[in-house]
Amino acid sequence: MGVIEEGAKKSGILWLSLDRPRLAWHVWHDGAIYVVTGGGEQDLPGLAEAGQVLVTLRSKDNGARLVSFDADVEVVDQERSPEAVAALAKERLNAADGAGLTARWAAGSRVVRLTPREPAP
Repeated sequence: MGVIEEGAKKSGILWLSLDRPRLAWHVWHDGAIYVVTGGGEQDLPGLAEAGQVLVTLRSKDNGARLVSFDADVEVVDQERSPEAVAALAKERLNAADGAGLTARWAAGSRVVRLTPREPAP
């Protein structure tokens, strides 16, 4: 297991370099990081339109920077990615509408896949 996968699995939050550094909760699933934005969820302006974003994972133990890396950004078709949406919903803490969460996301949120880019040789 690489440092990115290990760090993403151990910590439920990360930082995204958008208009300013933005804290986001996420889930590691199927080789990538997934986040949900908009529709009453975390506000990550410009993420869905970005082609790439800088991601920083911090240590769960002491908060120190574990790793930073570029990731490709892709908006996910929620109907075609039910496993990713389910993994995100499972990690969503304190949702007021737990039973209707994924329906609310389908109506007004975007699920975004962040795939770590391979470093240049």
